[in-house]
Amino acid sequence: MQIAVIITSDPKGGDDALGRVFNGLALAHEARRKGDEVEIVFAGAGTRWPAELTRLTHPANGLYNAVRTSVKGASCGCAAVFGATESVESCGTTLLTDKRLEGTPGLSNLHGYLAGGWSTLIF
Repeated sequence: MQIAVIITSDPKGGDDALGRVFNGLALAHEARRKGDEVEIVFAGAGTRWPAELTRLTHPANGLYNAVRTSVKGASCGCAAVFGATESVESCGTTLLTDKRLEGTPGLSNLHGYLAGGWSTLIF
């Protein structure tokens, strides 16, 4: 199975946002353990998550580290819009520019997951 986990929730969104990112990461963890191919992409306001999740004191830090090799990256254009470019780069997350869109530095190609038949879930 191929599973794309797209995180769009904003870490500034309180308990609901934490629940969404936690459940997305937990799904990725379970899928990996079952041998599925998993890619995690941070998009929209979700591009603010990598900096939060890499903090040792964050409640989802351990889970994030357990699936970190499945993190494909964060949408470059979204990070620019949401002021997260520097924080994404500083924590070692790749800025994704595989989808060209005029007026942006490039985005993550989410359509590619759908076109490729991936199960695509948005958290």
